[in-house]
Parts: sequence; C-alpha cells; structure tokens
Amino acid sequence: MISSASDAKRQAILKAATRMFLAQGYRTVSMEKIAQAAPVSKATLYNHFDSKNALLAGVIAETCESLLQTMTLIRIDEGDMESTLNKIAASFVELIFSEKALSIHRLIIAESREFPELSRLFYSTGPQAALTQLAENLQQLKNKGQFQDVDSFFSADVFFSLLKGDLYLQCLLGIKPLPATEEKQRWIEQVVSFYMRGMDTTTWRNK
Repeated sequence: MISSASDAKRQAILKAATRMFLAQGYRTVSMEKIAQAAPVSKATLYNHFDSKNALLAGVIAETCESLLQTMTLIRIDEGDMESTLNKIAASFVELIFSEKALSIHRLIIAESREFPELSRLFYSTGPQAALTQLAENLQQLKNKGQFQDVDSFFSADVFFSLLKGDLYLQCLLGIKPLPATEEKQRWIEQVVSFYMRGMDTTTWRNK
C-alpha cells in the first residue's frame, strides 16, 4: 500500500513537471513550483528526485517510454512485408509528429549544452530504442526470407530517415503545422513504396 501511494506521488510529480517544463521551459520552473503543482510537499519531491536535473531526466525517460509503447506492440506479419512496414511506419509517424514528442525534442536541444547527459538519456531511451526495435523486426523478416541479406540496423535507419524527411525538420522548427491524418497517410504510402523499390526486388516475396 505504501509502495502504491509512493508510486502515485512519483507519477503526479512527473506529470506536473512534464507539463510545466514543456510549457514554460526548464530554467524558469522551480522545484517549489513543481511541488505545488503536483501537489506534494518539497520533502516528498526531493525524496523522489534529489535535484531538478534528476527530475528532468525522469521526465525524459518516462515520456520516451510512454511514446514508444505503441511501437513495441506491433505484430510482425511474416506473410506480407508491405503490411508490416505500413504498420511500423504509421506507429513511428504518429510518435514523431506528436506535439509532445516535438516539444521534448526542442527541450533537449535547448538544454543539451549544459546538460549533455540528458541528450544521451534521450537518445538511448527514444531514438535508439525505436531504431533497435525496428532493426529486430526487420531481422525477423530477413530470417524468414522476406528480403535480401542487408544489415538490419542500416535498413532501419534508412526507413526512419525517409519517414522523417524535411517535413519533420519544418515541424520541429515550427515553420509548418503538424500534418493532418490524410497527409501523414500519403507520406507513409509513398515512403513504404519507395523503400521497397530501393531493395533488390528479386529477393522480396510474399508467402
């Protein structure tokens, strides 16, 4: 019971900190303000996170894990490579073009100079985790003879790079609004088609 109460308070702290960091920036938000917003005592806050840097690290880890959950639930269709790629692409595009993910990315960039370990944490729990997950998915398909013998990690990197493209950079910079559902779907279809053609098509086959 004590553990459940403690976990609930930790989640309340992370939720309040996430909301405030993304809305107001890291530097302008104090631990006292976060404690008030949670709401918990300052002693409880420091019991869970002994510094604001530690709290920001907790926010990044929690957010990345939450955003990546949908990707880990994808089931590989060994009989239809295109269907599998479309499912992966849809999950990834929804992830990276969410306002929360973009805001986290901007926050990391803003704080990376003073807090380099945060950048490493973000990369390992976010982009690297997603890349590893896709590489494992592609390896499963390669083992089943669905495509040629190319490095799975390289193939995953290329696929995600195509899905991001210039559109992601414009959204990250705030030059362009988030794409509508129809625009994302068209983008996914074009990328998957292009990606499959880029492989040696003689080695692709649907079972």
